[in-house]
Order: sequence, then C-alpha cells, then structure tokens
Amino acid sequence: MDTFDNFQYDTASSYGGAISVVDDNSSVYTATTSNRNDATSTLDLDSLSVSDAPRPQPHHHHPPAEAADYDVGVLEDLKDADAPAELPEHACAYCGIHNPLSVVKCSVCNKWFCNSRGNTSASHIVNHLVRAKHKEVVMHPDGLLGETVPECYNCGSKNVFMLGFIPAKSDTVVVLLCRQPCAQISKDISWNPALWAPLIDDRSFLSWLVKPPSETEQLRSRQISFAQINRLEDMWRDNASATLADLDAPGADDEPAPIMLRYEDAYQYQNVFGPLVKIEADYDKRLKESQTQTDIAVRWDLGLNQKRVAWFAMPKLESGEVRLAVGDELRLRYAGELHKPWEGVGHVIKVPNNVSDEIGLELRRTEGVPHDVTTNFAADFVWKSTSFDRMQLAMRTFAVDEKSVAAYIYHKLLGHELEPQTLRTQMPKRFSAPGLPELNHSQMYAVKSVLQKPLSLIQGPPGTGKTVTSASIVYHLAKMNPGQVLVCAPSNVAVDQLTEKIHATGMKVVRLTAKSREALDSSVAFLTLHQQVARSTTHVELQKLIMLKNEQGELSSADERKHKALVRAAEREILGAADVICCTCVGAGDPRLAKLKFRTVLIDEATQAAEPECMIPLVLGCKQAVLVGDHQQLGPVIMNKKAARAGLTQSLFERLVVLGNRPIRLQVQYRMHPCLSEFPSNMFYEGTLQNGVTAPERLRKNVDFPWPQPDTPMFFYQNLGQEEISSSGTSFLNRTEASNVEKIVTKFFRAGVVPGQIGVVTPYEGQRSYIVNYMQYNGALKKDLYKEVEVASVDAFQGREKDYIILSCVRSNEHQGIGFLNDPRRLNVALTRAKYGVVILGNPKVLSKHPLWHYLLTHYKERGVLVEGPLNNLQPSMIQFSKPRRAPEKARRHESSAREYLSSHGGAPSGEPNRTFDAGFFRTHDALGYIPSDVRSQATAYSAGIPLFGAAAPYRGSAYASSIVSQEPAPSSVGFGTSAAGSSRMMGMGGMGGGPESARVGYAQADRLRRRAGSFGGSEAGGGLGAASTAGTSAWDYKSQDDAAELDDVRSQYASTTSGVTTY
Repeated sequence: MDTFDNFQYDTASSYGGAISVVDDNSSVYTATTSNRNDATSTLDLDSLSVSDAPRPQPHHHHPPAEAADYDVGVLEDLKDADAPAELPEHACAYCGIHNPLSVVKCSVCNKWFCNSRGNTSASHIVNHLVRAKHKEVVMHPDGLLGETVPECYNCGSKNVFMLGFIPAKSDTVVVLLCRQPCAQISKDISWNPALWAPLIDDRSFLSWLVKPPSETEQLRSRQISFAQINRLEDMWRDNASATLADLDAPGADDEPAPIMLRYEDAYQYQNVFGPLVKIEADYDKRLKESQTQTDIAVRWDLGLNQKRVAWFAMPKLESGEVRLAVGDELRLRYAGELHKPWEGVGHVIKVPNNVSDEIGLELRRTEGVPHDVTTNFAADFVWKSTSFDRMQLAMRTFAVDEKSVAAYIYHKLLGHELEPQTLRTQMPKRFSAPGLPELNHSQMYAVKSVLQKPLSLIQGPPGTGKTVTSASIVYHLAKMNPGQVLVCAPSNVAVDQLTEKIHATGMKVVRLTAKSREALDSSVAFLTLHQQVARSTTHVELQKLIMLKNEQGELSSADERKHKALVRAAEREILGAADVICCTCVGAGDPRLAKLKFRTVLIDEATQAAEPECMIPLVLGCKQAVLVGDHQQLGPVIMNKKAARAGLTQSLFERLVVLGNRPIRLQVQYRMHPCLSEFPSNMFYEGTLQNGVTAPERLRKNVDFPWPQPDTPMFFYQNLGQEEISSSGTSFLNRTEASNVEKIVTKFFRAGVVPGQIGVVTPYEGQRSYIVNYMQYNGALKKDLYKEVEVASVDAFQGREKDYIILSCVRSNEHQGIGFLNDPRRLNVALTRAKYGVVILGNPKVLSKHPLWHYLLTHYKERGVLVEGPLNNLQPSMIQFSKPRRAPEKARRHESSAREYLSSHGGAPSGEPNRTFDAGFFRTHDALGYIPSDVRSQATAYSAGIPLFGAAAPYRGSAYASSIVSQEPAPSSVGFGTSAAGSSRMMGMGGMGGGPESARVGYAQADRLRRRAGSFGGSEAGGGLGAASTAGTSAWDYKSQDDAAELDDVRSQYASTTSGVTTY
C-alpha cells in the first residue's frame, strides 16, 4: 500500500490485532504494540514483546541471510515426480515455493501456500482459501511478522476476508479491524476509519504481510494450471493427502457424456441425462450435508398452531452456495449440558431478508423441545432426493411407457424431423379470457397458434404479459379438451402467480403443494388441495376427525388410519372435479397425480427448468404441450460444474429452439418507460419490442429526482472504487458503490418515492449483504425506511418489477475481468425490472472492455446520461472507454446468424435445399452462461456454442449452424408406422385429429456437435445409426480460452430465488 512504502514491517503482536512498523529512514525507533484487552504499551525493538513471545528479528535494510538462501533454495526441477518428497513441510502445496517470507499456513487444513499468482489471477493462498472455503491463516515463524494469526483488534475475528488495517495517527502502528461491524462503528480517536483497507488486495495478501516470491523462485517452481488447482481442491475434499501426481490417475478427470441435440430413442436420451442428474444429486447432497452450523443461539417462540418455532441465524448461508427456501427442512440439535441431548426436524417458515438475518424453523413435534435453553445448538440441512428421483423416474417412464407421451411429442422431444401437424380444433370466437385483460395482437396470435399445434413454444420478453397469455391459453384448452389441464413451473412463486390468473377466469383450479408447504400462507392458499379438503362438506366423518385432531393435537392409531383414508378419498374427488391442476414441475411427480393422465400440459418459465425437470409433467400422458419462457433471460441453476459443462444448463425450450422450432414471440411490453426498453429491445430482441405504455405514463411528475436528462429517467453513475472479496471468500463487494447506493436511495426518499417502490439489484451476495448493513448503519434517514427497500440478486428479481431499480455492478479491478456480468441474460434481466427509472453504478473503464457493456455505455453516453460527480451536480463523464476485445459485429449478435453462415458457406451440405432460417434468433449468451459456482474459471468458458436461431416452417433440408462440425445429412426415412424406439410408437395423435400421416424422421447422429480438439479428449464409442462417435457429438461446441484476465469468476448468489431445480 502507498501509505506504507517508506516502512519495513518488523514484528507484530500476535494477540492484539495491532502491528508495529519500523520507519526505514530511522536509525532508532520504538515499536508499539496494542492489545484489545490491555492499554497501549511500548517496548524497545531489541527487547522481548510484552507477551513473552520469541525475540523478534532485528531491523535490516536487506533480507536476512536465511531469506536470501531461501530465494535460491527452490529445487532445480520441481517438475520431477520425486521432487515433492524433498521439499520442506512448509512448501506451497501447489507450486513448491518454500521461502518462509512468502508462505502462509491455512489454519483449517494445515497446508502451506505461497503468495505467488503463478499461472492464475489470484495468489495460491487466496486461491486455496476461496476454493476450500477456509478463512483463517497463520504466518510462518520466520516470516515478516513471525508466527502471527491475523485477527480483529475489536472482536477477535480471524476471517482474513473480513480483515483490513487502519494506520494509527502516530504512523507507527497499523490496527487490524474487520470490515463489519468494527471498522464502521469504530470511533477511536487514534485512527481514521475512512482509511480502512483490506489485507487482501487484487486477490493477493499485501506484500508487507506476505512477501511475493521473486521471479527466480517462480520460474523454478512447479508450474500448475488453474484447471489443475481446481481438480486438486476437489480431490482434497475426499482425500486430504492427495497430490498433483494423483491428478493423472485413471478416472481422475472423467467427464460425463455431453447432451446432444438429437437422440435416436428415449433409451439413449435416458442414458445421457440420467448420469448428469445423478452427478447433480450427489453434489447437492454432499454440499448440503457439509453445511452444518454449530454454536447457534436460538430464540424460541410458540406459533398460532401451538407448534414450537426456533429463530436463529446461519452465517454460512452468506456464501450463497446453498439456497435456503421457505419449505426446506432443517434439523436442529442440542448437545449442551443444560438439557439432555435432543434433535428435531422442522420446515423453514422464514428466510433471511433485509429486516432480519434470522431463519424461522417450525418444528414437527413439540415433545421434549428444550425451549428453556438458548445456546449450544447446531443446525443441519435435511437433504431429500425427491426432486432428483422424480426426474430419473420421468426419464425411465419416457423410455419404457409407450403411453407416456403422444408419438408426435415423443419424436419432437428427441429432435427428429417431422412434418408440422395442425390439430383440427373449433376456434373460439373470442380469444381473451373472462376476468383477464384484453389481449393485444401478438398475445391473440399466440393463443390462436397454440390451440392448433401439438407442440408450441412461446417467448415472453420482459413485461409482455406472459402470465396473462398463459392463463388465457389454459382457459381455452380446458374448455376445448376433455380432462384436466396440468399447469407447471419450476418455482412455487411462478405457479402461484399463474394459479391466481387462471382462477380469475372462473375455472375450477386446484393448487397442489408439498406437505412441507401446507402451513405456509400465500395469495392462493384457499385453492390448495389440503385447504379444499378441509373445507369439503361431502365427507362429514372427515370433518369430525379434523375437528377432533385440532382439539386433541393427535388421534388414536385407528382414527389416524381412518383419517388418512378419508383424506385420500377427498383428494381424489377434488382432483377429479378440477378443470386445472397447478403445481411445480417436480410436484407433478406427486403420487397423488400418479393415476391421472393429462393430455394437455403447459409449463411456464420453462427456460428456468433443467430439461429432466420439464419431463416430469410431460410423461403423464401429454398429447399437447405448451412451453412458455424466454431463452434471453436466466436459465436453470446447475450446481455441479461437470454436469453444467455437459450441458445440463440448457433448457428443453432452448434445445427445441436450436432444433428449429420457432417460438411465438410476444411483442408489446407494458412495464418500462420507452427509453428503458430501447436498449434491451435492440440488443436482445432485434428491435421487435413495441411499447404498450407512453413516456408521459412512465414519468412521475411528483417525484423530484435529479435525472441528468429530465425526459430520460435513467443514468449510469461512474464509480471508480475497487472491488473487494467479501467475508465468505466466495463473493465480491464494492464499498464505494454501496455508499453511493445509500445516497441514491436517500435521494429517492426525499423525492417522494416510498421504500417499497425501490429495488436494489446486485449480482453478488457479498454486495447485497454489505449494502443492507451499510444502509442500516449509515443511512441518513430513519433505519426503518431502509429496511423496506428490497436488496436482492439478479436471480431473485427475475419475473418481478419495481418502480425504480438501482443496479450495483460491483466489479472494478485492473485485470480480473467482470465475471458473469458479461452474461447478456443477466444484464437483460437487471435492465428490465424497472417501470419508471434505472440507475446503474459501475466502473465504465473496466466494463467497457467487454462488447456488451461497451454498447450499453455508448448508448448511455449518446443520450447524455453517463455521468460523474456529486448527485446534486451530476456532470457528463469524460472517461475514455477501453476497446472491446471482440469485433463489434460479433459482439452485437454474439454469433453469426444462420443466414450469414449459409451465405458464406455456399448453402447446405450434400446439395440439399437450404432451410428457411429466421435471422431473428441469435445466440445471446454463452453455452455455460451460468455455472453457479462461487469461483469459476473463465479458462473453460464456452464462447462458441449454439446460436439461438429458429427455423420458420416448413422445416426441411439439412443445413447447420457454424458451431456444428460434422455435417452429414440424415440417411434414413421413417414413416409414422415405423418402430423408432424398439417399440410401437405410432404417429397418431390419440384422437386429437392429427394432420398428414407421413413424415421423414432423421436419425443421423452426425449432426450433433463435436467437441473441439483438446477440450476434454474422449474415447470413440460406436453406437446408434451410423456408429457415430459419442465423444465427438456434444451438444456444445466447446472452446477453451486460457484468459487469465477472467479467471476466478465468482457466482451470483440467489438470496430468496427459487429458480432452478427446486422441491415443490
């Protein structure tokens, strides 16, 4: 740090959190140590420390002889397999550097690591702490500061990601304080809290704490790649003594077979997706079972239903690696001495939010609960395999049960080319549904098209009335077809919203929920199956038993059996009488629906569900399917990197689009001020979005906010503060941006905006948590006002809106990159949440290096809303943008369109006619757009995946996107009567009035995508028609880019989001 360039750091108090420094220009200097429990004391440098610690090294202008020996003491050839055996114990576990001045020991695993970056963008010790989620270190006894454990002067926290220093005003001592709360609330007159700076800067320890190894040491050290570090850390989780040599062991780096575009039959489909679901399940289980939190203090309460509720905090949740949702199960244990050992399981009724970090856990049983004890508790996640088991069962059903889906749906899901079918249906005279708003032209077209097709995709850009359109479709499908319509979505929030709209049409709706969610209140609670059973008047005996149970708390075993039987009978009756049944995708696997067949299925938010998740409702007899979503917004959340790399992050909706199934796009947005919708429309939707609201309707005259351009309620506010690693070690924060967020929120308050109309969006959980706390401690107005401002991740805001949105970008560094801020889908969601105004805070110098952000910044600059300076005197920013790394044309579309590819390659291969492509669909995100790993290497980011274009009907011929390597045409032609999967799946529509009964079904596997050389390797595996190589037929065109500037990406946290694979 510049403040200390004239100092040489000589010794420290291991106990006090204050480090003495020695002025290099002073011949005689008194070192000062402090202790948080004792008064400041002074001692001569040559004397022992007050704690009787070993005598510190005398002050030198040059490294001592021992250090000089270490500088050349690295072995000549550390690449030799036998070399590690000769290294000292304190050698870096990655590269072998063992200079005591440059190494640090992790206090958790007792391994040593150096402060060298090697071939990565972070030092080895920081790399390890982040990946292993360890947070405490100890210096080497012969290091610059002796055997010191860094800790906070005030509270004693040893979390190095929280620790920073403040120079005392005497300039002889630096005081170590944690970022929150000690540095914020510290009022000591001896130092200035505004000068606080983190101990870890640019992902390395400060050089006065741990000396970076010399160039000579680094050149002679073992060269280890970022990928090897990741694999080694993964191995250490299972085997702490694993070494680099173990990485070359057979099977150490096996990758699962990647997903394909097309499948020969459902057995092949199951064989590809089954292992991926298992990998994800195993990872999820290991992750949740490792999240035990000990030393929990519990506050007890008694609920209205007389059940015990435990309130407590789980700091581990801040890492964001495990999402906690309402309805999840936790196990609470007591192992203290004040009460006999106890454990109880309950479900979560409240998750941490802006108001409180407490979790509310309602226990199942009240017997023996130690409610008189408040300390020494521990909490564990109760992992359930239900979601994954139902996915596996759905894929097995798809393979073995010929009646699981209609033949046409079967072949379309497998990617076979078929002639389009039109259903013979009686069109309604009016397409708008009763109780819902009138439909616009694009919504009406969507409803009309869906009613005539066995398989439909509807793309709903932000604010285009996707839910109203879906509810209208369900209304007409229920009126036109016998039996119930099954309506699903991956999240409970989306299901509840759709249930509410469908109920407004007058349909008989049942909302099916999991048992763990039955006690939760929601806007559609009265439509839930269990509440309808409780209100049922046809079963008098059941009503008596329910009353008896409520009075006594429990029933006799005989009465309990009778009660269960009567409940099951009532449930069957209510489900059978319903017009529409609504549940999550996973909930569609509920045993209560097992004997029902649903010929019509609608899946909302289909782009947020993993493909096997969508299969659960589809295999319940589907003959007509409607998928609604937007592949330009966030996709499914897959936790395991291997499963994500294999393509599990791709939704079924997206794969069908790539196969040429053109979605019907809703085109009129009713949410945003026209100036807010302009950029998303042009960048993500080819300029097709029309505004259903006018500028005057979206300008609030009673809000006196200092917009740089009064008629343009948006601006990009330049912030040049540096990012820091958050306390979890796996996320980022930016204190400058957080401070300015508070100023902007306060400005909105004073302008007349109520707190509930403001949303603060940030991609990083570290920043979310810091902003919430900062506004509480530093807000200029009443604390309660700031508590009502929702601060959440981009993921949590998908599908939602606020009047005003403040986006904090966080990333600001010299060479670390911007991580997944470069994912266009994430930016699209963030920019499209606001109705009346958007404020973006970020560092344009850093962001403009990336094409997407360069366009956004240019857009803002051209409109005079890229600004800097104080809020009450904003001025146009004079900053010069960095040049993007990629050409503008490529960045704008992120992939050449199909039409461009065909024109540049002279048409389709094998002389077959060209398909008619719709150039309106472009690839707008990378194939692995969102791996939810707190630390992910961009060295394996995939930049050359499938373009998201669609083919207009008729869909014939054989032409391929630029990412498809093998281009052999389909050789076979199979009629509807042909056995395609070793079964007799005929192409009739089961009474639905199918169209022409002949079609070409292509089975060529060579049109799948081949991995580029060197991505993963792989063995040839013959099989399928044409004996295609499964090692060369990946659904993604992988490209490895060893870009050190974007290594160590940190994932977004999903506070309160329920996207991805969820329990129902």
